Amino acid sequence: MQHPLLPFHPRRQQRGAALFVVLVFVMLSMLLALWASRTAWFNELVVGNDADYQRAFEAAQALLQDAELDIRGERADGLACTPDPAKPKICRRGTTEQFPLEEKEVGPQLAELDNLPSPKCRHGLCAKRVGRQDFWDNITPANGITKTEMMAVDIGARYGEYTGAQIGNGSNPILQSDLSTPANQGGWYWIEILPYDAAAANSALIGNSNASNLALNLQPNVVYRITAVAFGRKMRAPRTGETGDQPLTQVVLQQTYARQKLKD
Repeated sequence: MQHPLLPFHPRRQQRGAALFVVLVFVMLSMLLALWASRTAWFNELVVGNDADYQRAFEAAQALLQDAELDIRGERADGLACTPDPAKPKICRRGTTEQFPLEEKEVGPQLAELDNLPSPKCRHGLCAKRVGRQDFWDNITPANGITKTEMMAVDIGARYGEYTGAQIGNGSNPILQSDLSTPANQGGWYWIEILPYDAAAANSALIGNSNASNLALNLQPNVVYRITAVAFGRKMRAPRTGETGDQPLTQVVLQQTYARQKLKD
C-alpha cells in the first residue's frame, strides 16, 4: 500500500528580530536610568551649593553685627563688653588699636594706622583703603592689596575675637574658628575709620535742599566702613596662582556704620 507523499516545507530561516527589539528596549531603559540619576545628581548639587551660600551669607551678616558690637564696645545682649584676663583681645584691653571716643583721639589714631605697613590694618582696624577695593578677589601683589595680606592673624578680626561672642551648639559652623583655622576658611571682618566732615550736614548730601537735612550728631566725627567676608564649607581645586583647595563659596558684605550720640 502506497502512502501519498506529504508536502515538503523547508525550515524557515530565523532573522533574530525579537532579539534586536529587546536590545533596543534595554538600551532605552539604561538611558532613562542614566538621565534620572544625572538629574538627581544635578538637583543635589544645586541644593547643596545654595545651602552652602545661604550658610556663608548668614555668617557674613553675623560678622557685620559682631563688628558693630566691637565698635560700640558691647555684648550681644546690649551690656558693656566684659574683659577676660585669659583673652586680652576681648574688649580691646590688650591692643593699642582703639576706637576713638573723643575728637582729639581721631587724628592720632588715623596717623597710627596710616603709618602701618601695607595693608595698613591691625587687630581689625584699618585706615581708609585706596586703590583696588576688592582685595578678596586679588591674589596678585602687583594689582594691590591681596586677600592673603588681609586674612592674617592680627590683621583681620574673627567672629567674637574682640567681643567675646560665643558659638553655641547648632550655630553656624563657619563662625567657629581659632588660631588653627586656615586663613581661607571661616570668616573675617575689617573696620575702616573714615573721618567725617561735620560741614557735610549742610551740603544737602543727606536729605535735600527743600527739607531739613538729617543731623548725624556724630561724636567724634568719624564713620566706619565694615567689610565682612565669609567662606562656605565646600571646597574646589586650586586655580592658577592659588595654593591648596579653595572655598567654592565666598560671600562679601559691606556696610557703613555711623555711631550717633543722642543729644541731652
